[in-house]
Amino acid sequence: MALPLCLGVALASNAPLFSGILAGIIGGIIVGSISGSSVSVSGPAAGLTAVVAVQIQQLGSFEAFLVAVFLAGIIQLILGICKLGFVAAFFPTSVIKGLLWAIGIILVLKQIPHLVGHDVDPIGGNSFIQADHQNTFSELLVSIFDMHPSAVLIGFLSILILVLWDKFKVLKDSKIPSPVIVIVLSIVINLFLQKMGAFWSLTPAHLVQVPVANSIKGSLDFLIMPDFNILSNPTLFTAAITIALVASLETLLNVEALEKLDPLKRSSHPNRELIAQGCGNMIGGLIGAIPMTSVIVRSSVNINAGASSKISTVFHGLLILFSVVFIPNWLNLIPLSALAAILLVTGLKLASPETLKQMWKEGKYQFLPFIVTVLAIVFTDLLMGVIIGLAVAICFILHSNIRRPIKKVMEKHANGTEVLHIELPNQVSFFNKASLENTLKSVPSGGHVLINASGTDYIDPDILDLINDFKKDKNDKKIVLSLAGFQDKYSQLEDQIQYIDFTSREMQEGLDPKRVLETLKEGNLRFRNEVHLTRSLTRQLNIASTGQYPMAVVLSCIDSRSPVELIFDLSIGDIFSVRLAGNVISRKVLGSIEYSCAVAGAKVILVMGHTSCGAIKATVDLICNNTTALEATGCANLDWLVDEIQKCINKDECKDYNQWPIEQKQKYLDRLAFKNVCRTIHKIRQNSSTIEKLLISGKIAIVGAMYDVSKGDVKFFEINELEPFEENDHQSSLLNFFKTPMKKLSTFLKNRKSN
Repeated sequence: MALPLCLGVALASNAPLFSGILAGIIGGIIVGSISGSSVSVSGPAAGLTAVVAVQIQQLGSFEAFLVAVFLAGIIQLILGICKLGFVAAFFPTSVIKGLLWAIGIILVLKQIPHLVGHDVDPIGGNSFIQADHQNTFSELLVSIFDMHPSAVLIGFLSILILVLWDKFKVLKDSKIPSPVIVIVLSIVINLFLQKMGAFWSLTPAHLVQVPVANSIKGSLDFLIMPDFNILSNPTLFTAAITIALVASLETLLNVEALEKLDPLKRSSHPNRELIAQGCGNMIGGLIGAIPMTSVIVRSSVNINAGASSKISTVFHGLLILFSVVFIPNWLNLIPLSALAAILLVTGLKLASPETLKQMWKEGKYQFLPFIVTVLAIVFTDLLMGVIIGLAVAICFILHSNIRRPIKKVMEKHANGTEVLHIELPNQVSFFNKASLENTLKSVPSGGHVLINASGTDYIDPDILDLINDFKKDKNDKKIVLSLAGFQDKYSQLEDQIQYIDFTSREMQEGLDPKRVLETLKEGNLRFRNEVHLTRSLTRQLNIASTGQYPMAVVLSCIDSRSPVELIFDLSIGDIFSVRLAGNVISRKVLGSIEYSCAVAGAKVILVMGHTSCGAIKATVDLICNNTTALEATGCANLDWLVDEIQKCINKDECKDYNQWPIEQKQKYLDRLAFKNVCRTIHKIRQNSSTIEKLLISGKIAIVGAMYDVSKGDVKFFEINELEPFEENDHQSSLLNFFKTPMKKLSTFLKNRKSN
């Protein structure tokens, strides 16, 4: 496949035919050896034909042009050493997929004329405007009236073989690639048809046309040396830079696209690829080759043939060298229609309907850049089409940045202050300027804004100027601006938090129970949505070291899955946290709660149980199995906790507990956890006149809650929503523990007295 493509590109570039073959040999052996890609095949590229033709004309001779190719190779080498291959990563996937799909369409459209024997245009030309001044579609129209019967027969028979070969497992798994069968069979058919008369005989124009030397030594006469006298011409360096940039860009695009075609999804280092291409073009410029790049067409054929390593690339270069030196006459027996069939089938695989459906399903932001890239490449050329597709993709990126440029959330703090928190991304470029400006302009008069650069590594100077201007002009709208994360990186901006993000005495005094309860609910919502308030740890520690002014006291279970500060998105000093297995009440706990409200000023008492409570489950298990905590766990001090929780349990309700299904057990245990919360609140009010007075006066509120450990959701219950509580009079587990030994002791004493 490489031979006619090399010849076609050279012909379309107005360069000597052998210069294209040399580029294919060097691209296979030299570039293939250095390249890190397992499937990329380098050689003269159709995308460079216009550039090569123009530069040869401007420099005056092909020998002078070779100096530009040599210098372009040096530039590529420098680009690779300077690690500038990273630009490939910035090409959107939609553009890369558009490139592949467009190449597939072009292969189908361009090879149909060759398939039927209309071989006026070079087989390697991929541009819309052709070397013969026709275009892709006009060439198709002309080919309808210029068919050769032998070409049609060989072409369609070749397609049939290529398609059916993969349908039979025995043939597909064989070590003979179907294109080899197609080439051999096409030569045999052509030789047979030549004997049937002039009507069926293919002319040299319908066959591969490799230059033939009189001898092996005569092949060296095809080499052309560069003319370095052109070095004094400034036009030379413009040509070299143009060739280097175009060849490098096309290489990076093709390698990026080939990674998506590779069945093994192997990646290659773009910088290494630039170095490989640079070495190839330097050598090519010294011995008479046109510029080379990684070429998507022959690389696609390479992948479809089952290439597993770059040995195939190197070996194909050696085969070209051997063939043109030793068997050029054999090569010139290959019909172009057979090669066109191979390229056409390759194109059909690249332009698969599945890719089109996938891009359509991904929405307009993916589909439109994709389809624009396809159309632009088909109607211009590869490089221009990619640039147009990239421009469209950038427009969508800019539009997306304006609509949703940065992460922003409205934060509501405990004192009711609402702060628009703008979190800048890791890299803030000029792309973000319009969107950030629109966001800042939308802040209402009297609003509060926090611009957070804590996670930012780079901010464009234009963005810094925008923030500085907003900082100067904000007084016109009485906007309060806070900054965080700028201090250490950007000296022109100083970190300043101008809202209260901690519980101070003033904030505590300004709160009422209703507002505290709203704060807890809002905090749980943030916890579930994984959106947390922005707080300065240093500020929190500094303030907390001078005193504590909690909003609430929370009595919760010791369970490791219910960390109160996290569940309610609270900061240091916001609450008193009392954690006890089963969230039960005792005089010590009650004393702590009284102090929290009457002395420290907490506004809400929250008693929080939770689903899947281990303390509740253990208590039910002990009752149903008639055992004690000491006997079951070996813990000598658990019985008091068990006794408290057992007072919520009606033993008649769970007499068949061990036979219940798991779902019924879980529902029952969660119900008991809620009853336990109701009992705890009842005991607090019953046993603390201090708390009851505060409650009646409206200075505090007592609230129950159930935390769902699987969902992170907290359900709150006001006092009037709680169940009335009646304790179940169980014998305590502690009494049960001593029951049997006491009976034995009583019997022993009676027997001793009678004796």
